[in-house]
Amino acid sequence: MSARTPQHVHDLVGIGLGPFGLGLAALADPLDDLDAVFVDQTDGFSWHPGMMLEGTTLQVPFLADLVTMADPTSPYSFLAFLKATGRLYSFYIRESFAPLRSEYDTYCRWVAERLESLRWRRRALAIEEDGDHLLVTLAVLDAYGATTRFEQLRTRHVALCLGTAPHLPPALDALAGAGGDGADSADASAPVLHSADYLERKQELLEAGTVTVVGSGQSAAEVYRDLLAAAAPRGTRVDWVTRSERFFPMEYTKLTLEMTSPEYTDLHRALPEDVRDGLSRTQRALHKGISADLIDEIHELLYGLTAGGRELPSRLLTATAVTGARTDGDEIVLDLAHSLTGETAEHRTGAVVAATGYRPRDADLLAPLGDRVRRDASGRLDVARDYTVDEPGRLHVLGTEEHTHGVTAPDLGFGAWRASVVLAAVLGREPYPIERAIAFQTFGLSAAH
Repeated sequence: MSARTPQHVHDLVGIGLGPFGLGLAALADPLDDLDAVFVDQTDGFSWHPGMMLEGTTLQVPFLADLVTMADPTSPYSFLAFLKATGRLYSFYIRESFAPLRSEYDTYCRWVAERLESLRWRRRALAIEEDGDHLLVTLAVLDAYGATTRFEQLRTRHVALCLGTAPHLPPALDALAGAGGDGADSADASAPVLHSADYLERKQELLEAGTVTVVGSGQSAAEVYRDLLAAAAPRGTRVDWVTRSERFFPMEYTKLTLEMTSPEYTDLHRALPEDVRDGLSRTQRALHKGISADLIDEIHELLYGLTAGGRELPSRLLTATAVTGARTDGDEIVLDLAHSLTGETAEHRTGAVVAATGYRPRDADLLAPLGDRVRRDASGRLDVARDYTVDEPGRLHVLGTEEHTHGVTAPDLGFGAWRASVVLAAVLGREPYPIERAIAFQTFGLSAAH
């Protein structure tokens, strides 16, 4: 590896251009006193293409776009996009706060096309110290993902917006032939796939005879509904297996939503690591549940499919974990265990869709910095309250700090607030006012005095 050390020093280099990285770039764009560049290994913005199901919406209001919660006057807002594309009045008449998921993706692409600071097909390989600065080494990729040359960027700050990767449980991961972080490396002929690849392989699933959806949240519910509606008329059976004791709805009451606030984040970050981990498990319904409307739609679909005494072409199994998986001829055999009764059983199916979530991507590019990067007892990045992971405060993390900051980490509506904090740290001033208190309730007794 060789690349000439650059003399130019950027104020900020962002790595990763999902919604949080793109939002940071959009908020950075109007700032004349900021020299920033943002890189991503892909050739353009794409947000969960395998789950762009017809008619699905975001589970947050349009205000949770890339910029509005920091700057409502931004030219990169969702409303500005609607105005520019001639859809603002249609959206107004629609009278729904929730944008279509496909339109949110189109909106993000629209923003990306207008930002000159973005550099696509750049894979970040390493970050190392270079005197008072940081040196980011990049591989420049061609259209096929092969390295054509190397580049280096010198900068005062780095924002890690690495995002998450599809995750398969070990039993299903081994069966799919995928490595490490999941479905990205799965063999094309494997009968097990992550929901991230659902639309691309939907036709293959419909031809499998029987399909089993594994998972508990919104993605599992959306895949199940879509598959069942398409599969029932052609005689394909669709089953749904979830570890959860019920098909639980996402909590969406107003006082609960106040947990996506700076005040609650202050409390969560101050807790011991083991307490935070325990809370993450008990707070799943805050952002990993199913929308109540979708649960009702599924019940209505099941009701219709059984009209006239017809047999339901589906089984729904709750409190059931997949403990093993193997193939037997053309079938997949899943070992199931019921968490309440202790019963075990074999379940045979022609294909499996695992809506089993995502995990933070590895931050291996930080390896050259060694112990200058803080990590917790579990080896995860120890993200400080101000979203930094090093003592000088030059390395910022956006979007993968749920284990330290709680439910605000994955929340689209909090992305602009977090970006405002990072930009303030880089510039030494607040280009966008940062709200310190927004909740009616008090989190923690010390805050009550």
